[in-house]
Parts: sequence; C-alpha cells; structure tokens
Amino acid sequence: MSKLSLPVSVGARGSVLKDYAGLLVALLLIVVVFAMIAPSFLSTATFVTVANQVPTAILIAIAMTFVLITGEIDLSVGSVLGLCGAVLGVSMTKLGLGLIPAAILSILTGAVCGLITGFIVVRWKLPSFIVTLGMLEAARGSAYLVTNSRTVYIGEPIVCVSNASVFGVSAVFIFALLLVFIAQIVLTRTVFGRRLIAVGTNEEAVRLSGIDPRPLKLAVFVISGALVGLASIVLCSRLGAADPNAGNGFELTAIAAAVIGGTSLSGGRGNLISSFFGVLIISVLSAGLAQANASEPTKRLITGIVIVLAVIVDQIRRSRKDR
Repeated sequence: MSKLSLPVSVGARGSVLKDYAGLLVALLLIVVVFAMIAPSFLSTATFVTVANQVPTAILIAIAMTFVLITGEIDLSVGSVLGLCGAVLGVSMTKLGLGLIPAAILSILTGAVCGLITGFIVVRWKLPSFIVTLGMLEAARGSAYLVTNSRTVYIGEPIVCVSNASVFGVSAVFIFALLLVFIAQIVLTRTVFGRRLIAVGTNEEAVRLSGIDPRPLKLAVFVISGALVGLASIVLCSRLGAADPNAGNGFELTAIAAAVIGGTSLSGGRGNLISSFFGVLIISVLSAGLAQANASEPTKRLITGIVIVLAVIVDQIRRSRKDR
C-alpha cells in the first residue's frame, strides 16, 4: 500500500470519536454556564439567532480547514468575503442581474482571489501568511471601490435565500451542514483529500514520491476562495445588503474554529466535522456573552483567550503525538 494512502486505523477512529465527545462536552458546558448566568439564554430566540449566524462561519471554517491542512494559512478570507458580497450587491442592483448570475459572479470572484493568492504562493514559494496579508488589503480596498464605500441595499431578491426553510429548519443551515459532510468525505475518502494531508504532513516526501504538491496547493486556495464567495451570498441574504466592511475578523474566527476542532496549524491534520463543532462553540460563546450583557472589550478578551487556549491545546496534542 502506498504511503500516501494514509489509511485510518481503528485507534485513529477512536481518537476522532474522543475528540467529538470532548467538543460536545465543551459545547454543553458553555450552554450550561450561560444558562445559569442569563436565564433567557435557553430560549428559541437564542438558538434561532445562532442558527442564522453559523452558516457563514461554517463555510469559511471549511475553507480555512482545507488551507491549514496543507500547512498554509489564509488571512484574506474576511476581506474576500466583503469583496464577493460587494460584487453580488452591485451586480443585482446596478447591473440588473438576477440572483443566480450574480451569485455565480460572486463565487467566481472568490475563486479568482484564491487563484491569484495560490499562484503567487506556489510560483515564488512565498509564505502564505505574507501573500494573504497582501490580499487582505487588496480585497478590502477593491470592495470599497466597487461599492463606493457605501452599503448596497438589495432587499427581498436576496433575503429570500435566508428565509427559506425545510420543516422549520433554515435551508441555509442544512446546506452548510451538508457541505461539512461532503468536505469531510472529500478529505478522508478521496485521493485528493489524502494527498492534501500528505502535503501538510511532509511536502518534500510527497515531491520525492513523484507527486507535484503545487497544483494541490493551488486547488486548495481556489476552493477556499469559492467557498468564501458562497459564504458572502449567505451573509448578504441575512443582512439584506452588501456591506464593504463585512467579514472583518472572520479570518480569526475561522482559524479559531478550525484549531478548536483539532486542525493543526503546522498542517497534516484536520477534521471538518470537528471544525463545525468549533464554529458552534465560538457562536454559542458569542451569543452567551451578548445575553450576559458583556461589553465589547470583554467579548474580545474572552474570545482571544479561547483562541490562545486552543493553540496551546493543539501544541500539547502535537507534542504527545511526537513522543
């Protein structure tokens, strides 16, 4: 059997199940704590709010997880989200395009941003941290130029997306959840996914085995950009408008969700279902802090602590694995 096939052993499956259980326990603990602090937390309104907010974060977390697995990072997802939303809004309001053509244009915008980033990273072997930092500024500036630095109100033609439901459950949430499982299957059950893990584990070994890692990395950045474009449609549908400032800080949320879910910042390890739990943990934490009337500085302080703790836990896991 090829070394790049990376079969999943029974022990590995058990470890993954333990991770799921740990994440679920952490989520339940957060719910219990905030239920005691704010009695109104356990209400339908709270869970509806969380369900409406998480689809955008889920899509971006999927994108970030794929990028991190290859040993790279993408700091531009928030700004690209704003640009894709701006393209969607302007296409529908000023160019007169329908929802479907405008949505396709938005997804293509994200994919092109990913293509540019990925090409620069693999062509000149530059750190993705620096390249995506540049894309962060370029995309945000482009969003301001496209919208003339103003919020573009779309209204009902886009709101209908977030209003759709299946048996009372948000259709967008179901779609995002379905994408999580599809992405997990791609990662664990396809040659493409296993090669991504191999690239993140040992890129040089992959190269010596006769597989060029550059197209794989390029594909990951394109996929990431397309997913961000898709996320912009979801966000615009929830807001009913395209805000050029949208997506500020989303890159940190996506990284935190992925790392909380066990994705390694060094590459070679990740799980999309665990990243989904990471998104839920961060979203419930944010909703709980809002219900507890925490100030904005306090929210940011606690979120920052959670991110740092997640990185520390990831490092401990990695050290134990190495030993």
